Amino acid sequence: MAYIEFNKKELVNLEYSLKREFLSTNRAGGYLNTTIAGCNTRKYHGLLVLPIDNFSGEKHVLLSSLDESLIQHNKEFNLGIHCYGEIYEPRGHKYIVNLEVDKAVAITYSVGGMKFRKVMLLGLRQDQVFISYTLLEANSPTTLRLKPFLAFRHIHSLSKANTNVNRIFNEVDNGISISMYSGFPQLFMQTDTKCEFVPNPDWYYNIEYKEESRRAYDSKEDLYVPGFFEMPIKKGETIIFSASTTKEDPLRFKNDFSSIIDKKRHRDSFIECLRISADQFIIKRGEKTSIYPGYPWLDSDPRETMLTVPGLTLFSENNSKRFFDIIDTFVDDYSEYLFKKSNQPDTSLWLFWAIQQYTLYFSGKKSAIYKKYGETLKLILLSFINGDKKNVKMHDTALLWAEERGVALSWMDAYVNGVPVTERTGYQVELNALWYNAICYLMDIMPKSDDFYEELDRLKKLLDINFVKAFCLYDCHYLADYLGPEGQNKFVRPNQLFVCSFEYSPINDSIKNSVLSLVKHELLNTRGIRTLSPKNPAYKGEYDGDQISRDSAYHQGTSRVWLLSFYIEASLKLYGQAFVNKATDLVMEFQDELQTHCVGSISEVFDGDPPHQPHGCTSYAGSVASLLRSINLIEKYKNSTL
Repeated sequence: MAYIEFNKKELVNLEYSLKREFLSTNRAGGYLNTTIAGCNTRKYHGLLVLPIDNFSGEKHVLLSSLDESLIQHNKEFNLGIHCYGEIYEPRGHKYIVNLEVDKAVAITYSVGGMKFRKVMLLGLRQDQVFISYTLLEANSPTTLRLKPFLAFRHIHSLSKANTNVNRIFNEVDNGISISMYSGFPQLFMQTDTKCEFVPNPDWYYNIEYKEESRRAYDSKEDLYVPGFFEMPIKKGETIIFSASTTKEDPLRFKNDFSSIIDKKRHRDSFIECLRISADQFIIKRGEKTSIYPGYPWLDSDPRETMLTVPGLTLFSENNSKRFFDIIDTFVDDYSEYLFKKSNQPDTSLWLFWAIQQYTLYFSGKKSAIYKKYGETLKLILLSFINGDKKNVKMHDTALLWAEERGVALSWMDAYVNGVPVTERTGYQVELNALWYNAICYLMDIMPKSDDFYEELDRLKKLLDINFVKAFCLYDCHYLADYLGPEGQNKFVRPNQLFVCSFEYSPINDSIKNSVLSLVKHELLNTRGIRTLSPKNPAYKGEYDGDQISRDSAYHQGTSRVWLLSFYIEASLKLYGQAFVNKATDLVMEFQDELQTHCVGSISEVFDGDPPHQPHGCTSYAGSVASLLRSINLIEKYKNSTL
């Protein structure tokens, strides 16, 4: 029995199965994503979704779906499923008897005396999807028919029937190639056995994506079917279908498929599921290694990269090479975020934190890190000191003031009708905590004889005095979220957590204890840390509805898993061994989430109110990285007592 498995009762219940998705990636930007019922519910779903170089590397859905039919005695059993409003047709999900998510996704069907198994996976760093079909049981001659539904459009748009589509296809070995529009690559659809392609070009109209409808987006699409492939299949025989942007050799399909399977790991435990999920966020194209922050739709983001790189590399599989590949790509590609004005002034300081995680993980590596990145880190701090950021000023108190009217200059960056929901102008608590930590970290790894050391020491001493003055509320019961022109913002938010968790902090243990106590009682729940206290009138406990409703709630109460590791870290530092069991419980609560939303991964956000339904990206790098880092922190404290 597989660690993640669904039975017939669950799979035929569309209310259950359409809310659960699976994901496979090629580690080069491409992915396969649909529901466990096989019905696409998002415009982002597809069997082959790829970045297209001709379109600035943005992702496009090429092969949306593939309907399989088994034919015996001229009777066709269509295993596909599409939604047309309130009607699902065909209803192939009713034939599914089992689904396993292990090295690959395997679906077993039972119909008309036949038993049929389908296995799907993407090539490793290849723009190719493989689907293997095995006829396990049959009492009569059987024909397999494959009908491809093509989209050839950007992941954020929808395809509509039009006269511009190129209906011409080319015959290739055991298949065809086709490109619907200019600029797109050819899509080669081939099988490893001789097949007949029957041209029957047609549009299928008004296929509906229920998740887009629920989120108040356009939700109906027309998909193009050029025809269908047909071939006999015998009991015990396996046929492999491939869709690729390059012409492939069908004679290699079985070996290639087996080779990919052999290289994959079993999803046989909670930690292994997290590690496999972590791999899927790391993208290597050419010489660049980067992080894709969330499937299926988030774009590469510098802040997300720094927040997640330690968890996805060091704390996943002790992979320091990947860590440095990502850091080096980041430094090369995001110089404006490091040294110039940007709407993410904290990102360059998160770089200090990310590198710091390496030196904490590998003790004794400080001199090597300083040799490699010391000059870059110096220049970053100087960009704040010299005012190069423009929208961030260092005042005489050594505190950083962030201000650009109409722009959200923090990770709480949702907008409604072009206006930030949480602008947070002024001394932001986390920005200044990052600033303090960065100064102290550079002082720790640099030679004390360095001319810059004395200036950093002066700034540290000023911050030791002024940080508490600026942020302490009610005899330091907790910390202000920011200090702006209107004074201290007293909203109870999670940003004060960073001051407690960072290796270098300007507050004492007594203040940390008060902050953690407040966070525990007002923000902590079984799905992470709320972004706002439920006691606040602005709190929104559910993240749902149209885009305005969701953006209004995004940082006003949703629970975030990525914040949990900072709570666990701060609590372990303060309470030590006494907190290990509680920390373990907080992490293991997420085992059930592996079979919800994106199977084998963790969602981006959860409702602040019970039952804490998942929302946002179904597979989120920040959530996975946080749990992996938390597990590492827990093990560190467990081992410290051995």
